[in-house]
Amino acid sequence: MAPVHCFTALLVGFLLAGGVETHPAYESLKPQRVYFQSRNFHNILHWQPGKACASNGSIYFVQYKMYGQRQWKNKEDCWGIQEFFCDLTNETSDIWEPYYGRVRTTSAGIHSGWTMTQRFTPWWETKIDPPVTNIVQVNGSSLVILHAPNLPYRDQKGKNEPMENYYVLVYRVFVINNSLQTEQKVYEGIQRVVEIEALVPHKGSCVVAEIYQPMLDRRSQRSEKRCVEIP
Repeated sequence: MAPVHCFTALLVGFLLAGGVETHPAYESLKPQRVYFQSRNFHNILHWQPGKACASNGSIYFVQYKMYGQRQWKNKEDCWGIQEFFCDLTNETSDIWEPYYGRVRTTSAGIHSGWTMTQRFTPWWETKIDPPVTNIVQVNGSSLVILHAPNLPYRDQKGKNEPMENYYVLVYRVFVINNSLQTEQKVYEGIQRVVEIEALVPHKGSCVVAEIYQPMLDRRSQRSEKRCVEIP
C-alpha cells in the first residue's frame, strides 16, 4: 500500500474515533510477531509490519532490557530504521540472564504502541549450528577433525571463546556408504579428533557429524558431507 493510502486510512480512523489515542488505528500500526532468533548466541530481534500497512515511510524503534530492570534502553543503531530486524547480540551477552525486546512504528506522523517479545534467555534458546568437519588421511586411516561453531564473544586475548565454555558438547560421527546406501554411527563422544578405519575402499565414503547437547536434550542439524575416495 502506498504511503498516502496508509496515511489516509489511519487518519480517517483517528478522526472517526474523535482523536482518542487508544483507537485501533494506532493498534493496527503496531509491529506483529516480535521475537528473538538466536544461532550460536547471535541474537537477532525480528518483527513484521503492523496490520495497517507496510509503507516505505514506516520506521521502527527498538528497545531492550534485562528481566527485572525497570528502564528500557534504546538500541541506537536500530532507532528509526526501515528494516524488520535488529542485532541485539552485544546487548544480550549475559547468556544466562533473560531479556525482553520491544518495537514500535511511526508512519505518516502517527506512532504505534510497543510490541514486546516473550522472555528470551540466550543460553536456553540459542540453536547451535552443526560442526565443521575436515578429513585427513593418516597411515591408511582417516582422521575426522571437528570444530564447533564460532561464537561472537572473545576472551581477554582477543580469541573466540569456545562453545565448550557454555555447554557440554557430544559429537556424533556417521559414515555413509554411497554404494550400499547405508549409514553407520562410528563415534559418539567429546573428542574433536576421531580416527575412522571403516571406510570402504574404491567406492568412496562420506562422513557427516552433528552436535548433541545432553543438558538440553537437543541436537544440531548434520554437517555437510565430507566424501573421500580411497585408492
